[in-house]
Amino acid sequence: MKSARWSVILLAFLTFPAAVPGSPQGSNPHSDKTTSSAWSALLGSMERMHAATTSIEESGTSDVDFVRLMLPHHQAALDMARTQLMYGKDPEIRRLAQEIITDQQSEIELMQLWLKQHEPQR
Repeated sequence: MKSARWSVILLAFLTFPAAVPGSPQGSNPHSDKTTSSAWSALLGSMERMHAATTSIEESGTSDVDFVRLMLPHHQAALDMARTQLMYGKDPEIRRLAQEIITDQQSEIELMQLWLKQHEPQR
């Protein structure tokens, strides 16, 4: 559960651009090519998640709908954590990213298995 809480906090933090006084919203005068690449990858993860979740149709079963929507959410967390491992430097946040990968991958596998057993047949 600790990793899930950190995932939500990290996701919320990365979703909103920081305002830098004297510069346009979301721009950072200290950014470099690496930061820009990392930011693009993080936003790409979020965009894929939003596209995936909005394409899911309601099943009529709350449990199934929850799991279907959580799968792309967890995949985005995995993608973002992998981006952090590629570009991040802070050891504590890198460790958090690794925990997110471990926990979210396990939860994805559990949800996929559960869906196979409970999803309505089409």
